[in-house]
Amino acid sequence: MQEHSFTYNNQYDLELGESLPEFTLNYFTAGKMKKDFSNVVWVCHALTGNAEVFDWWNGLFGNDCIFNEKDHFIICVNVLGSCYGSTGPTSVNPATNKPYYKDFPNITIRDIVGSLEILRNHLGIDKINTLIGGSLGGQQALEWAVQQPKLMDNLIICATNARHSAWGIAFNEAQRMAIEADPTWGDNDENAGINGLKAARAVAMLSYRNYSTYEATQTDKDDNITDNYRASTYQQYQGDKLTKRFNAYSYWTLSKAMDSHNMGRNRKSLEEALQSIEAYTQVIGITSDVLFPVSEQRYITQHIPNVTYEEITSLYGHDGFLVETHKIAGAISSFFKQKSKKRILLSN
Repeated sequence: MQEHSFTYNNQYDLELGESLPEFTLNYFTAGKMKKDFSNVVWVCHALTGNAEVFDWWNGLFGNDCIFNEKDHFIICVNVLGSCYGSTGPTSVNPATNKPYYKDFPNITIRDIVGSLEILRNHLGIDKINTLIGGSLGGQQALEWAVQQPKLMDNLIICATNARHSAWGIAFNEAQRMAIEADPTWGDNDENAGINGLKAARAVAMLSYRNYSTYEATQTDKDDNITDNYRASTYQQYQGDKLTKRFNAYSYWTLSKAMDSHNMGRNRKSLEEALQSIEAYTQVIGITSDVLFPVSEQRYITQHIPNVTYEEITSLYGHDGFLVETHKIAGAISSFFKQKSKKRILLSN
């Protein structure tokens, strides 16, 4: 994959009333784009993901995978608010020549999608063959498909929802409370709130996995131990792992953006927003997902006109959309085959 950077040198007005004087998006591409854009695959990443989709969605994206650079032009953009090269809380505010930190404005999913749309226009991409995303990435993809219903031919969303639930917001708030409890939170330092972030990630893992996951993978084999349990060290490990690649400010910002996701806001209804999607859509749910339960994906399926639905059985809960890539790839392959059959029937 090749790394690129795009800077928008104009004021970017945000949905909640604030603005950014400018912004930069870091993004990666792979493959060669056809002149008719018929091979463009645009990927939207999840909360702590990045633009290097071949790394975190390996098995779905790669040389021998369903999405590959021989057949496709693949693009993935690091979202506003994150910490992998795009404008976020640790970026320098050109108005002050100092990092934003706690002064970075609140952004929404619609703000993220708006920045993607600006980049798309800059790149001259008039059509997206397949728009795909899971979790926070799925929220972006859905919102984009409502805003630009004629832009994408195919829409694939995994483990996501049309409106972030009270349950999901509560999980995010618990994580932000953990960050707030860190005495360094709010300091003008990129490491501010780092221990709070560690605790927040441990909370998040309980929603990304489930009871059965922990029973199967973290149960101690020794019945006589009374401390240093496998599950305890796993939580510590996951917290430490995230703090080595992410910061509390970006985590806070993007969890707030996730909470903002409501496709019915300032529209006639949630249902009507979904009904306006014109792309041939595949919705994928994970049976064991407790953060984005399958009832949310079934709801989406009920209201998008041209849609198929697939449920993936997985031990790994919400993280199944990242772990079970062979199952996801199989579902997507079937999706495209079904579309081809429909075209043949229509031509007859």
